[in-house]
Amino acid sequence: MPGDKNKDERQFEHVKRSEQDRGRSKEKAEEIAARTVNEQRRKEGRTPNKSTQGTGNPNTSLESRSTEELRNRARELSIEGRSDMTKDELIKAIREKE
Repeated sequence: MPGDKNKDERQFEHVKRSEQDRGRSKEKAEEIAARTVNEQRRKEGRTPNKSTQGTGNPNTSLESRSTEELRNRARELSIEGRSDMTKDELIKAIREKE
């Protein structure tokens, strides 16, 4: 729907400004804003991809992220053996590496 695009753009700009007001860099604020808009689109069923290929929202706890998101984060941190780890093991390894 055409109105949804404008809504998404307004939400993106609002979240971006809000994050910058909190002291985040422009790049980080844009990343958070994009994740927020995409999450809302998924919830409303306007985006077919129901799961993320990313590392999850950086503002949420590791415990609330999916195992797939934790594995993606572990890959970014070059954690060995991540594919065989449980969710709890991934969380522990990520915390030790960050």
